[in-house]
Amino acid sequence: MLDIRDLHVKYGNIEALQGVSFHVNQGEMVALLGANGAGKSTTLMSIMRLPPPEGPVVTRGSITYNGVNLLSASPHDVVAVHGIGLVPEGRHIFGNLTVFENLKIATYARKDQEQIAKDYERVFTLFPRLADRKHQRGDTLSGGEQQMLAMGRAFMSGVNCILLDEPSMGLAPLLMQELFRVLSELNAAGTTILVVEQNARIALKHAHRAYVLEAGQIVMEGSAAELASNPEIRKAYLG
Repeated sequence: MLDIRDLHVKYGNIEALQGVSFHVNQGEMVALLGANGAGKSTTLMSIMRLPPPEGPVVTRGSITYNGVNLLSASPHDVVAVHGIGLVPEGRHIFGNLTVFENLKIATYARKDQEQIAKDYERVFTLFPRLADRKHQRGDTLSGGEQQMLAMGRAFMSGVNCILLDEPSMGLAPLLMQELFRVLSELNAAGTTILVVEQNARIALKHAHRAYVLEAGQIVMEGSAAELASNPEIRKAYLG
């Protein structure tokens, strides 16, 4: 479904990715693991075609989604036409809008009103806290609730593949478990997921497969079970 081949990416003169290759099959949850600065967020921004200066420049390689080259696609088309959504690190919700307004704004490119109504119901079923706070401003929510809202907003854009950047960052263990439980539910219902995560333990518990990124290169890959039992992974990431 998503195929990255020999991806080289730069920020100015700094080469952030050096020949990264990986794939995500339809219906999978795949984890991209690695320390700070490994190139995980850069990979997601490259897929979403985020432009400079915040986004990187692809200098070589390919990004294809369902056989279509994304390198010539606009960020708008990546979401609205190709159906890929991003839950960014730091959430980036609209604090001055209510929970419902944050969700509604994600539907701007959709015309399927009947399915939109079903998706609202789905989000509020997955995240009962959001239902309770439907008319509350985003900036009054807790960190965990804001992360739920960011995930719900991506879902409401009508995408069938969601990229998540460090969804567990700053959250208490119980909330981490809750968020990944919801991700597993979404995945089981057919949403393809690529999750960037520093918490390797929780990511490997829920993902089907995983890749390890170090200094802009993929250094290890395999099933989640294989990596969870790998001595090097256990020493470096699992403690």
